[in-house]
Amino acid sequence: MITYWHNPRCSKSRAGLALLEAESVKVSLRLYKEDAPSADELRDVLDKLQRPVADMIRHKDALFKDLGLSPQDSEEILLNAMAQNPALIERPIAITDTQAIIGRPTDALKALL
Repeated sequence: MITYWHNPRCSKSRAGLALLEAESVKVSLRLYKEDAPSADELRDVLDKLQRPVADMIRHKDALFKDLGLSPQDSEEILLNAMAQNPALIERPIAITDTQAIIGRPTDALKALL
């Protein structure tokens, strides 16, 4: 089972979901903008990504700049910003019990298959 943090308005997110469905993968959708993950959930996903927090946040988004954030801010600051403003979470993210993948590019999701 893959938990898929999805934004249906995002073409990359839709493409990733289509890829998973084409492979007949069981997917549990989470519309993360409506059902925002907590800072603890984000920390768990970050551990599974095994990437820096700056890779998980949309640092080119206007909201990121409006909030006065920087990619060099501490992990805690960035995780809390994403928990309070889920639009800042990079999308899509596919999550299993042991790992997570940011679906940019879409083919990156194949690592979970």
